Amino acid sequence: MNKVLTYQFQNPALLKQALTHPSVSGSRNYERLELLGDSVLSLVITERLLALYADEAEGDIVKRRAALVNGTSLAEVAKEIGLGEQLILGESELQGGGRENMRNLENAMEAVIGAVYEDGGLAAAREVVLQLFEARITDMKTPPKDPKTTLQEWAQGLGKPLPEYKLIGQTGPSHAPEFVVEVRVEGLTPITAEGPNKRLAERLAAEKLLTLI
Repeated sequence: MNKVLTYQFQNPALLKQALTHPSVSGSRNYERLELLGDSVLSLVITERLLALYADEAEGDIVKRRAALVNGTSLAEVAKEIGLGEQLILGESELQGGGRENMRNLENAMEAVIGAVYEDGGLAAAREVVLQLFEARITDMKTPPKDPKTTLQEWAQGLGKPLPEYKLIGQTGPSHAPEFVVEVRVEGLTPITAEGPNKRLAERLAAEKLLTLI
């Protein structure tokens, strides 16, 4: 992992903590570092976007940032660097496919960023974040539309009723819930998606449905 990130930890225990899933009993897990990493990631991405797109409106910067720091993006980056292979999991989580679980990958990615910040400060964390996300930042030629907005505009353009979103379930422990949401559009098969909050689950459901249109 150090080699992948081109960052050498002065305190390797921080990296171990960042890779340790809450299912591992008796060990410090990634939850606190995840919280820290989320804030550091948002700060660094915002700084970079403001510098790169100096003439863009605040709302467009927010759209760009949301597309870069959401769970799907984080999990994709984690997969690219093989983070799942490094996760330290409890036996049940391991048997349940925890190394490929999108939520685990997202959380651990944020935790690794938090660990770098704790170990080397903001400058080190900024270098790592930009190493991981710079290509995504510069490849985004225009501010992305929210998928719910895109789906709504598509439905309206065909004279269909607005998409309907419905919470159909909730899974996972209280500290890490997963909300299951269904989206329906007239004439299309309903699609479900899950996320750590209802808003994200709705967005992911819209994204999935858009890929089928």
